[in-house]
Amino acid sequence: MILAESPRRQRVTKLVNWGHWFALANIVIAIIIASVYVVSSPAPGTGLGTFYLFANWFGHIGFLTFFGFVIFILPLCYLDVSQRTIKTIASAVSALGLAVLAFDALLFNRTGFHLTHSSANLIKSEAASEFLTINWQQWLYLLLLFVIWLGFQLMLANAVWKRIDRLMTHRIARPVVSFFVVCFVSGHAIHVWADAQLYQPIIKQDNMFPLSYPATAKTTMSRYGLLDIERYQQRKQLQFEPDIHTIAYPSAPVYCAIDESQSALLLVQTDQANIQTAVKNADLREIEQFFTLASSPEGLISSTLFGVPELYQQSLLQESPIILALAKAYGVSAQVYVEDIRFRKKQFPAVEFATSLENSAALTIAFVSGETITSLLAQQDLSRSLVMVATGYGAPTGSLFTNLPVTANLASNEDLTPTLLNALGCAADVSFYSTGQNLLAPKRDWLVSTSGEKVVVIYGDQRIEVLSNGSYDITQISNNMRSDQALNVDLLSRAIKHLTRFMQ
Repeated sequence: MILAESPRRQRVTKLVNWGHWFALANIVIAIIIASVYVVSSPAPGTGLGTFYLFANWFGHIGFLTFFGFVIFILPLCYLDVSQRTIKTIASAVSALGLAVLAFDALLFNRTGFHLTHSSANLIKSEAASEFLTINWQQWLYLLLLFVIWLGFQLMLANAVWKRIDRLMTHRIARPVVSFFVVCFVSGHAIHVWADAQLYQPIIKQDNMFPLSYPATAKTTMSRYGLLDIERYQQRKQLQFEPDIHTIAYPSAPVYCAIDESQSALLLVQTDQANIQTAVKNADLREIEQFFTLASSPEGLISSTLFGVPELYQQSLLQESPIILALAKAYGVSAQVYVEDIRFRKKQFPAVEFATSLENSAALTIAFVSGETITSLLAQQDLSRSLVMVATGYGAPTGSLFTNLPVTANLASNEDLTPTLLNALGCAADVSFYSTGQNLLAPKRDWLVSTSGEKVVVIYGDQRIEVLSNGSYDITQISNNMRSDQALNVDLLSRAIKHLTRFMQ
């Protein structure tokens, strides 16, 4: 006796098979639309971060689309309605879902937010202004776009239906399902590790895709001794985001007067030549604990001119340093000279660099070699000028030589322009435009800066280096040996907050 499937069972089987192929086509479309999220976000910067990006991209978007198919379309295949009605409803649901995904992607590209309850007010305010500028023809055009998109989904549904028997001969179900399952599972597994390690190239992708809730297992790992939860919380408290999107610099308008009759000379050494004899002959006092923490010549220039660490360098390329803006406002002749021409206008288009050192300028800031510094100190009459000479670029420590009545015992490049401005008579609050301090009246016995992607805090004989994921090293400055002293978490948290206060 031959048992054959009933006509209804055959129909349901064909509809279910059609639904899976229709879902696969829309998964591919959804992945293409989701590429907007990828190009709108900064690159991970590491191989593991890039692998996680693709695994999360394909796995999460594939899961979302297939979940939508299971919830909204698959049940229709078991209803006793015509296949034309099912295809029409499925096409409408798919068109609407992908349109919402596209809108969310464009919103993320523009604002960095997704379609959520918390972003409703932002969307409402954005829409209110946009809707006022849209006339009825544009509304008709948008409606026409959706109709075209719906028509495409109907054509896709019919094309799959007509070819379902041929498509079923292709045995790709297992490899396709395996691919998306591996992407989904590996993405969450990698995130569990990254969350425990506070690995920023992966952690910073948490908000990239809509409805994304990456897996974590801190409690379970700590229960089995795989994670020290107290140290994890400490590291999490100390982590910071090195990628700056927007800043508020200066944080408030800087209003102050400067002495137009006074001249000043700020020399920053770019090599490690010995200039002890030159500064001794110039009768300059020395601050021995001076730190130049910039990791590049560009960082050295920006941290000195702007009074902030190189962390802010890229965000300030189009800005003019406060010290130069004030000099221009009061008609004080100023010049910035960089001996190495490779690091002039190309990296700092908003700063006008002098091609040679002019003795006539009232304010001179120069980034030069030790040989040039020795020559300048020997040639110029320094008795009527405010002089600061900073050394130590590329070395663990340097020195600051000056004829100013400084009282600080600890300084960095971020302190130079605030100190010079105060010496010239500017009484504006230093915190408005710098993370440094006025060395004539210091308020802190610690300093914080950045070197590459590391936050560096100097306090006493300790040099604390913190990576963006919150891990840290403590070194004794006096002997350059690793220290076993306990970490001052309160100081470090305060220092990082101070460092990042221009970020928005």
